[in-house]
Amino acid sequence: MRRLGSALVFLGGLGVAVAATAPALAHEHPSGITDLVTPAVVRVEATARVDVTLLDHIGELVHVERSYEVPIGSGTGTVVTPEGALVTLTRVVKSAKDVEVYAANRIFAEHHKIKIPADFERHHAKDDRIDHHLQECYPPKRPTATCIFDVTTEIRVFPNISPPDREGFKAEIVTTADSPDGPAVLAPAGRADGGTGMPTAPLAAAVPDKEGSPVSVAGFTGRPAADLPETVDIAHLRAGGAGEGGRRFKDPEGKTDEPKKLGALIGRGLLGGPVIEDHKGEVVGLLTGGGDDARMLGVREVTRALAEARVTPRRGPIDAAFEQALTRFHTGYYGDAVPAFQRVLELYPGHTVAATRLKEAQAKRGTAEDKGAAQARPSLADDRRGPPLWMFLAAGGVLVAAVLAAALLLWRRGAATEAPGRSGTSGTSEGPSGEETEVAGPPTPVPPPFRPPAEAADPTVAVNRSFPALPRTPSGPGRSVLVARDPGAGTGGAGTRGADTGGTAARGADTGGTAARGAETGGAAEGRGPGTLSEQETRPTGTGPQRYCTACGMRLGPAHRFCGYCGHPCET
Repeated sequence: MRRLGSALVFLGGLGVAVAATAPALAHEHPSGITDLVTPAVVRVEATARVDVTLLDHIGELVHVERSYEVPIGSGTGTVVTPEGALVTLTRVVKSAKDVEVYAANRIFAEHHKIKIPADFERHHAKDDRIDHHLQECYPPKRPTATCIFDVTTEIRVFPNISPPDREGFKAEIVTTADSPDGPAVLAPAGRADGGTGMPTAPLAAAVPDKEGSPVSVAGFTGRPAADLPETVDIAHLRAGGAGEGGRRFKDPEGKTDEPKKLGALIGRGLLGGPVIEDHKGEVVGLLTGGGDDARMLGVREVTRALAEARVTPRRGPIDAAFEQALTRFHTGYYGDAVPAFQRVLELYPGHTVAATRLKEAQAKRGTAEDKGAAQARPSLADDRRGPPLWMFLAAGGVLVAAVLAAALLLWRRGAATEAPGRSGTSGTSEGPSGEETEVAGPPTPVPPPFRPPAEAADPTVAVNRSFPALPRTPSGPGRSVLVARDPGAGTGGAGTRGADTGGTAARGADTGGTAARGAETGGAAEGRGPGTLSEQETRPTGTGPQRYCTACGMRLGPAHRFCGYCGHPCET
């Protein structure tokens, strides 16, 4: 029972720990996910310039001219094209307040020296004549109006660059929404930042539907500066909500009042700032609302406004290079990230995020945190130690195999050479017991083909002539006997290749001449090794002197009637 109780207590504690850690894990946000968007976040300031002329005819007619710059709105925008087109909220660049009323109050207070607040409300003066002229100055314009107005709106965009741009660049309104919280599209009216354009932010295809989806918001609370970087905070989306009403925010843990927290950021300058999805780092909407009710305008309304303005959001070469550098940086390959961030700064020298990450990568390059350096260390150590041991073992194995193969080949060649020697000449010797034992002699060399001395000295020339067949010389005295001698004679072997006393062989077939070539069993010859013929000689037996042809000088056989070489008759 005690073991069962301990097990239940352990399982219960484990369940409580898991339940406690699950929300914390769900609340964690990946580091650096906003880096893809923050370079494209800009500060937007809209100002109305009012040129007003007061026609003062209380006394003598006097033209009083004044110029006033009236702030319309300010907030955050997001660049969506390399040329500088950006999206923000309509109330950032367009105010519902009448700037002409503001200018009328200012010029009457300054010219007539009366107390009228410098605001957007209509007021009355204590003097009836001045009040009458003041009411005639307020819009709309009438034939009896005492004021002439010329209003121009000036929008300036301050990009996120270092060193900061104090002047910014001018932009024009391409399209705005009917409601203040609708999207507005702006296009640059002045310069373009470099030949490669500006950094852009990726837009998502849809808004996450899951309750409590983690997001981040980004923007500027003032003009970008070294001491005023972009502000980034985290939030979570509630399910449901669409259109210009927007999606609400809610902390799934209930620890933070996110609508109030984000409303305070809107009041400080994050109005219209991008809402960044926490998985791919894409923009899913714009921050709107304010006070205690901050919301998100979805990306579908943003893309619809871009389509109406005929602006196609796209990425540029700066974004491609920056994404590659970020991938190496956030995966821990700081050594590889350093040249990648340097390439980004070559394309866009003022890239603040790339400059910041470059410093961090340079500080971590080659340290234990650098995965690229950690992978290179073993190879460097191996180079210092020299070649590995397995290379020597492999080389030794190959050498041993080569030696064994060579020895086997030599052994087989020796066996093949010894085998024919056993069939050569052999002799007999008397053993210790008196018995005769056969002793193998040296191998008999293969003789060259038999050629008579006459043929070797004077090769026969065949002549195409026909003569009568020669008569066969009978055996007996007067014929030549061929005797074959062998250097191996006397070793115990016996072999004969003698000339037969009764046989002749024709050699000059076309000339009628004859020559002894073969051997028959009836002749006698010296003993030689079997099948050998190393020396030939002609031994005359009772023949007369050698005859020669008187025409060509060649030898003639004993029975030749015509020369076998030139065909000349032997009788002459």
